[in-house]
Amino acid sequence: MANLKGIAEALIEGNADKVKELVKTAADEGVEAKKILDEGLISGMEVVGVRFKNCEIYVPEVLVSARAMHAGMDILGPLLVASGVKARGTFVVGTVKGDLHDIGKNLVAMMLKGAGWKVIDLGVDVDADMFVQSALDENADAIGLSALLTTTMVNMKSVIELAKNKDCKAKIVVGGAPLTQNYANEIGADGYAPDAATAAELVGGFA
Repeated sequence: MANLKGIAEALIEGNADKVKELVKTAADEGVEAKKILDEGLISGMEVVGVRFKNCEIYVPEVLVSARAMHAGMDILGPLLVASGVKARGTFVVGTVKGDLHDIGKNLVAMMLKGAGWKVIDLGVDVDADMFVQSALDENADAIGLSALLTTTMVNMKSVIELAKNKDCKAKIVVGGAPLTQNYANEIGADGYAPDAATAAELVGGFA
């Protein structure tokens, strides 16, 4: 008997082998790929996101749970494509020009992948052209800009201005240690997130 609740629990625990085994069992029993995704993997990642936001768990635990999620998606991904299930939305994310920090960005990307989004991770030291062109090419719903330095967060404004000039419809969310809601308002961002879990929630509302 397929154990979707068990998939969620194993993901929360970060047990990649068990997640993989339970996902395979459910798929072999003919459970719809989308049902396994929604009630197993996404359900588990939602709990991880809430616990992380409430400081009940920390970055290492989130990374372990994310690895377990990827183990499940290795099996589920091709089945979702074959069954015609579309991603909830498309999210382009990266760390802005001049900045090489990526832990926060990676957490946001993992949480949104876990929520069923297509994530285009551009990496670090990304210039404005690449952000905007990727969003246009992918018809993205949202762009995530990350910065950890006061000297690089100023580069967010050029991405927002270029997106407006190119008539890019994607919502732009900014985050990183030196940022504030006031700064996000000042540069014209559509949203600000103080942490990865909040960023994933915020972007989730743009689909």
